[in-house]
Amino acid sequence: MRWWLVAACLWLLVILTLSEGQATKKPHNVDRREKKKRDGHGPGRARSGPSKPQKIRLLPGPTVPEEPGVQQGNTVFLDSYKNLQEQHSSYNVIPVPNDPVTPLTQEEIQKIIWREEEEHREEEERLKKKDEARKMRRKQRKGQAEKQRKIVEEKRREEEEALRLQVEREEVEWKRLLEEEDRRRQEKRRQDEEDRKQKEAAEREAREAERKLEEERRWQEERLREELLAFARGEEEELHEEVEEEVWLRGDVFVMPDKDAEEEPDLLPAPIPRPSAATEDELEEAEEEGEEKEVLVNRADIPPGCDISDVTLTCDNAKLTYFPPLSIPELKSLSLEGNNIPSIPAEAFNGIPNLEWINLKTNKLTSDSIDPKAFKGLKMLRRLYLDGNLLESVPANLPPTLQELKISENKLRGIQENSLEDLSSLVTLELEGNLLSEGNVNALAFAPLIQLSYLRLGRNHFRTVPQGLPKSLLELYLENNLIEEISETVFNQTQNLNVVSLRHNRLDETKIAPLAWFSHRNLESIDLSHNDFYLVPSYLPRCLVHLVLLGNKIERIPGMWTVLIKHLADKADPQQI
Repeated sequence: MRWWLVAACLWLLVILTLSEGQATKKPHNVDRREKKKRDGHGPGRARSGPSKPQKIRLLPGPTVPEEPGVQQGNTVFLDSYKNLQEQHSSYNVIPVPNDPVTPLTQEEIQKIIWREEEEHREEEERLKKKDEARKMRRKQRKGQAEKQRKIVEEKRREEEEALRLQVEREEVEWKRLLEEEDRRRQEKRRQDEEDRKQKEAAEREAREAERKLEEERRWQEERLREELLAFARGEEEELHEEVEEEVWLRGDVFVMPDKDAEEEPDLLPAPIPRPSAATEDELEEAEEEGEEKEVLVNRADIPPGCDISDVTLTCDNAKLTYFPPLSIPELKSLSLEGNNIPSIPAEAFNGIPNLEWINLKTNKLTSDSIDPKAFKGLKMLRRLYLDGNLLESVPANLPPTLQELKISENKLRGIQENSLEDLSSLVTLELEGNLLSEGNVNALAFAPLIQLSYLRLGRNHFRTVPQGLPKSLLELYLENNLIEEISETVFNQTQNLNVVSLRHNRLDETKIAPLAWFSHRNLESIDLSHNDFYLVPSYLPRCLVHLVLLGNKIERIPGMWTVLIKHLADKADPQQI
């Protein structure tokens, strides 16, 4: 039923358009475009859908006269016919409708328009309600998302509050533990201070007694040396008178006696080496034994062949094949020398954490058999002896309190840059009888040893003096190596050096750089015995007191050296001759 409504609307649109065209007298081409629009063939065609075009018959001939009996309702067709007749003078346009159309009155057309407007309003209302429903759903989803976000935020705040409370509780507990630990440390410090004072008092008494004995011994030695010096001077004068006849024409040298001649006996005793810091500590600790409290230990806990005395446990040559499990917290010294112990587990020293001295000489320890954490818990360890084992490297994680370390007669194949790290308190280091050389000892290996005073590297394979010696070094022993030369820079950093021993090497007077040690102000003793010297070396330190050249190939001594030797003998302290 809607097709006739559409047709009526189209006819009404055609009428209105034609009326407006006649009123404004539009051009002919504009009328053609509007006609196309009305017929539904142009770009301005109605969106409601194409309507059926009118069938127009074009007939040539005269103008058809207007019929007088045409009804008033067909005025639309007549008007169209007149317009077409004006546009096409040579043709007669006769509109032939497809279907019979009943003309609509003005009221019916108005009703149709109102009905269309009502439907349009209903459609708009429906779309408006649909938009409102969509907005409502969007608002509901947004509200649900906001509600969910608030729930998640609230839960997060609760978790943060719980975590904050837990952290506060842990901080309170940690502070309490720290306070307790501080109290324990203060109590222990006070106790240690009292013990230290008692030990110092005992040490002072022992040192005073030792000082008196030492003074008496020195007085006796001085008297004996004076007698020997007097005897030596007399013998030297007699020898000088006998040799005057054999002096060469040149006055700057003299010929030494024939090797086959009877050698004069050594009238002067060998120099007495000064005790190292470690030896003095041993004496002091030996003197303290009288003041130590007696430790009560169950004899069943001590391995067979061991003996305990106060705070010292001795298991030397006890044929042990394992590290004995001990639980003696008061123990200070442990000696396990001369056994067959193959390994040291991580928990070996858990029961004896206060050890200050450990002797593990002459066992079967290897680098892999010592657990890296074995010595880590020993906070008071001062001396560690590992001589005569099978170690190929320095044990790791040694305690920083260590002052004396001995790893002689092992199989050490090198010292890396970090092998001696954290041993800043080390004073004495002995690494004799190993496989060390300048090629496998890192130049920075000794850098952490800022307090090292005593270094022994004898019986190794060094061809030159090792680089990077610490500045604090006082005594250096490199005997029984393969050293062939001494460069100018090797002793630049060791200005405090006092004693150098280079005996049993391959040195001669041409292999020592002129400025190797000439500027040293503290170097008093140099041992160059059993090398390849033909002449007395030149450019020696001015402060030199002892120069040992035994076992070389020296056949003559310059005259200046005879004067210098007499001068040194006159000025030297009798204890240092």
